[in-house]
Amino acid sequence: MESNVLNEMNRVDPNLRDEMLAELFLDQTMNDFKRNKILEKIDQSLKQKDKEAFLRLTEKLKSIP
Repeated sequence: MESNVLNEMNRVDPNLRDEMLAELFLDQTMNDFKRNKILEKIDQSLKQKDKEAFLRLTEKLKSIP
């Protein structure tokens, strides 16, 4: 599948392609940041034995692509 995406990207205008790649990179970076912050909070909830926070945060974690 990745090779199909790369083949299609080669057909796109170079400026548009760069913009699309930058947007994908930023989206992935933001998702990684959000995921790491939630994981830190999950660790804190476990240390504090806060079941409600743990359940809420694990649900939130599932919603991140």
